[in-house]
Amino acid sequence: MEIDMSTTIFAIINLFLLIIPTAVMIYIAVLAIRALKKYLASKDVREEKAVVKKSLGEILKANRVRCKMTQEFVAERVGVSRQAVSKWENGTSDPSTSNLLALAKLYEVSPEELLREVQ
Repeated sequence: MEIDMSTTIFAIINLFLLIIPTAVMIYIAVLAIRALKKYLASKDVREEKAVVKKSLGEILKANRVRCKMTQEFVAERVGVSRQAVSKWENGTSDPSTSNLLALAKLYEVSPEELLREVQ
């Protein structure tokens, strides 16, 4: 029984054409699994960053809510419009230094404490 050389080469090429895509698919699956494991392991870090990274507006609103004050009340006490307080809280604008000091005093926190968590 004689084996034709071209048939053998053709069979080897077909074998490689089947093996290479399969190996690539396995490699991609392994990389995806590693990335997913790394992502899942970083849950604590992601949650911590979400807590730590706040805008000044979020901090101002959190303090106002903590003190059970309305935007209108804060505006009257600081001497600005309610719209100004709203703009500070939604991040459209930032309070001036004097207004920030007044807010800190009103919320009974230090100005540094207001700015400490700002990203």
